[in-house]
Amino acid sequence: MISAAIHGFILAFGLILPLGVQNVFVFNQGAMHKRWVSALPVVLTASICDSLLISLAVFGVSAVVLGVAWVKVTLLSVGILFLIYMGYTTWKSKPVTGESKAVSLTPRKQIAFAASVSLLNPHAIMDTIGVIGTSSLSYSGSAKITFLVVCILVSWMWFFGLSFAGRLIGKLDQSGRFLLYLNKISALIMWGTALYLLFSL
Repeated sequence: MISAAIHGFILAFGLILPLGVQNVFVFNQGAMHKRWVSALPVVLTASICDSLLISLAVFGVSAVVLGVAWVKVTLLSVGILFLIYMGYTTWKSKPVTGESKAVSLTPRKQIAFAASVSLLNPHAIMDTIGVIGTSSLSYSGSAKITFLVVCILVSWMWFFGLSFAGRLIGKLDQSGRFLLYLNKISALIMWGTALYLLFSL
């Protein structure tokens, strides 16, 4: 069980660490809001969605779903549309400064966007199934449950930490210049991902 826990921790941390659409969005929302609590909807949604994907990967249900060709095409198409729209919204958004007030995303929009970048990201799903799902085949019984729980805990800790880091940067960057550049980079990452997915259709 200890080896399963260590394996799960290293694996989940390695998968979630790279800069991607989901991480950028969580960090951005932490930075954009004046109070960290206001970014909780996106943090909880991203964490719950990741928990769902990890659970499906470990129990093998998602592998069956993604085996159907039209499901893959639909998933890619919807994912591309969401990324284009989110990229546009992020590009146009302005950070909070002492002189201006940004129009922050409502909790409903935060939840919708966070769910879309988590559940409509085909490559994230493939990675989850291909890596976490395949790795879980080495375990059974309590060891498998331990592996699952540790992977999920890493995900939750990461998103909470990422939003905290975003809030700290938001406080330090009173001019809003850093966050303005971050928004542009975030939008480009989203559009770049959408373009990549479009070519993979």
